[in-house]
Amino acid sequence: MGILRSQVGAALITALMLTMLALVIALTLLTVVGTGIKVSAGQKRYKSSMTAAQGGVELLTREIMPRIFRGDAYGVLEKEYSLIDLAFPKDDCLRQKLDEPTAKWNKCGTTRTSTDPGQAPDLSFRLSGVAPEKGFSVTSKILDTVPGNSDRNSSEFLDQGDSVTGKDEVIHPQHVPAMYNISVQGVREEEGVREKARLSVLYAY
Repeated sequence: MGILRSQVGAALITALMLTMLALVIALTLLTVVGTGIKVSAGQKRYKSSMTAAQGGVELLTREIMPRIFRGDAYGVLEKEYSLIDLAFPKDDCLRQKLDEPTAKWNKCGTTRTSTDPGQAPDLSFRLSGVAPEKGFSVTSKILDTVPGNSDRNSSEFLDQGDSVTGKDEVIHPQHVPAMYNISVQGVREEEGVREKARLSVLYAY
């Protein structure tokens, strides 16, 4: 009696196994490519937000704060910088942050003293993007203040002079600049965007 050996269907099973293996490889490649695209897009959005935050730091420290120290009204600044929708809160908290040490901020609520620059900021503005891209929202908040003895009027007061052989000595006080710890945040104006760039700046005036 002979032993019967049937190989019917072996080719079909082998083909199915190879097909499944090919599908697994293809799905793995698609997942890797998709993840890489998402990571690249996230990095691009973050770099754009970082650039917006850096621009916010430059505008704040070189233009806005020096003019506030010189006494320019918030309304005047908002009007002059209307193209970027510059906005200040309608209270006395920012002025107190500029003039008083952190422990004396009694006109600022909990949200105004939090470390999140996106929550109740001291000032905000937006940078428009190139259509159809969305713009960026830039917010800033002073987190800590150490007052100094800087002359905010930008005036020079000359001491009375003396002759070359004079005996009088003029004592000049040491200049101690005011120090401000400022947090600036930049984020794209899109729903669901998680990429935010925050910069912490130590500003001396």
